[in-house]
Amino acid sequence: MKTTGARRSLAWLPVVWCLTRLLLLLFVLKVYVFPGPDVTSDVHVIYRGWCEVLSTGTFPLRDVTWQYPPAAALAILSPGLLPFLDYGTAFFVLVCVTDLAVLALMTYAGRRPGRSLRGAWVWVIGVPLLGPTVYARYDVMVTAVAMAALLAGARHPKALGALAAFGALLKVWPAMLLLAARRRSAWVSALVTGIVVTGAFTLTMPGAFAFLTFQRDRGTEVESLGALVFHVARHFGWQGEVKLNYGSIEFLGPYVSEVSTGALFLTGAAFGWLVLWRLLARRFEEHTLADAAFVAVLMFTTTSRVISPQYMVWLVGLAAVCLYFPGSRMRLPVVLVLVACFVTVLEFPFYFANVVASDGLGLTLLFLRNGLLVAAALLAARALWRAAVPRTLPAPVPAQPVRTDEAPVSS
Repeated sequence: MKTTGARRSLAWLPVVWCLTRLLLLLFVLKVYVFPGPDVTSDVHVIYRGWCEVLSTGTFPLRDVTWQYPPAAALAILSPGLLPFLDYGTAFFVLVCVTDLAVLALMTYAGRRPGRSLRGAWVWVIGVPLLGPTVYARYDVMVTAVAMAALLAGARHPKALGALAAFGALLKVWPAMLLLAARRRSAWVSALVTGIVVTGAFTLTMPGAFAFLTFQRDRGTEVESLGALVFHVARHFGWQGEVKLNYGSIEFLGPYVSEVSTGALFLTGAAFGWLVLWRLLARRFEEHTLADAAFVAVLMFTTTSRVISPQYMVWLVGLAAVCLYFPGSRMRLPVVLVLVACFVTVLEFPFYFANVVASDGLGLTLLFLRNGLLVAAALLAARALWRAAVPRTLPAPVPAQPVRTDEAPVSS
C-alpha cells in the first residue's frame, strides 16, 4: 500500500506543478490580470533599471532601494542569458526554470529510502499560494540555493558551507542555515567562499556594500508585526502617514522609530534564544539542521521591521526540506506557514488597498497572517528545544571513596 501511495504521489507531483505554474506565468505575463496592484512592476522598472546600472560595472550607489548583498547582481543580470526575450519575460522564465529545478531536486531526494515526498508537495503547493508575486521577485532563486545547501548538509558539510555563504551574499538570510552545523569544515568552507566571492565583487565593482546603509535606514513596513500598532493607532487619532519609503510602503510619523527599535530588540532576543539553544543542544538528528534553519528564519521573519510577501517563499522552501525528513518535529508549524501563505496573497496584492487604509478587512487579514507566523514561530521553537536540549543536564559521576580498611595487595 505504501509503495502504491508513493507512486500515485509521484505521478501527481508534475501534474499539479505544471497546472499551478502555468497559472502563475499567465498572471505575470499579463495574459490574465491578478486583482490588486501590479506585482510585476518591480521587474519591469526596478530590476531592469538596476540591470542597466550593473551592466556598466558598478552597483546602484544612488538608489536607496538597492538593499541587497553584492551577489544579488547575478540574479538581476541573469535575464541576459536569454537575449532573445525582453528583460521581464526572460526573468519570469528563469524563475520558473529554477522552480522546476527545485521540484526535480526534492522529488529525486524524496524517493531515497527513509525520506519522504511530503517535502516536494510542500513546495508544489506552497509557492502558488503566494500568487504571482513569487515569480516577480528573485527570492525563488535564493531559496533554491538554500534548499540545496540543507539537502547536501548531512553528507557534504563543505557543500553546505559554500552554498550557505553564497546564498547569504545573495540575500543575507541563508547565513542562518549554519546554525546547527557541527562540522568545522562547513564553517571553513563558508568563510572561504564568502571571502572569495566578496573579494571578487569588491575588486571589480565599486559600491558592493552600499546596501548596508540603505538597509539600516528602513522604517516600519505596513505588513510587519510592529505595523499593527499603527494600524490600530490610526483609529485613535495617530498623526502619521503611509507612503512609499526605501522601496516599500511604510509608516512615517510619531513613535515609528520607537516601534522599529522594538522590532530590532525582538530580533535580538530571537538571536539570543538561538545562541542559547545552540550552546545547550545535545541531541542532533538527521533533520535537526533543517529544523533549526526553519526556526531561525521563521523567528527573524516574524520579528522583522519588514515582512514582504516574497519573504514567505523562504519559509516554504525550508519547510519543504524539513518534511523531506520523516522525523521532523515541524509538521504543525509548516501547516501554519502554508495557511499564512494563503492569507498573505489575500492581504497582498488582493486587498492591499484595505491594508494601506487600515480598515476592518485589512486589519483582520494582517492580524490573522502575523498571528499565524507568531504561533508557528513559538510552536517551532518549542519543538526544536524539546527535541535537542535535554531536560536536565547529566550530573557528574561522583568519585568513589577509597576504603582504608582494605588489606594492601602484596606483591
